[in-house]
Amino acid sequence: MKKIIISLVSVLTLGIILNCSSAQLKNPHIQREWMLVSLEGFTKKQMVKNKAGINLTAEKENGKIRGGAFMGCNKMFFTSEFKNGGKVTISGVGSTMMACQNMDLETAFAKNFDKMTKYSIEGHFLTLSDENGNEMKFIAADWD
Repeated sequence: MKKIIISLVSVLTLGIILNCSSAQLKNPHIQREWMLVSLEGFTKKQMVKNKAGINLTAEKENGKIRGGAFMGCNKMFFTSEFKNGGKVTISGVGSTMMACQNMDLETAFAKNFDKMTKYSIEGHFLTLSDENGNEMKFIAADWD
């Protein structure tokens, strides 16, 4: 009986240890899909029509999230790193190269996106901003 109890405790302990792996959990406040709702020079109606948004649902690797964006024409990709203190680094921005009829929103987004250096999350809103006070505001896609 003693051997059975020891074996059972050993199996349970091993199961607990294996389930407590070092796999990184997603941060539900950041790692989600975000719809663009505010960018200077564009109306919310234009952004909704273009289905403008970013996707940050990928797993974190070395503290970075590979993301995607869509502003109505091309698929875009980037790497983002959300740091303590509201700092963000966006790098490696690229996209497919299709020509579409109206690319104004996409062009403005691509021109400014990697310049964003700060972020804040308030409720279901993500705001990215640069050193000059320019902002991009998003709402969580699963909330709206």
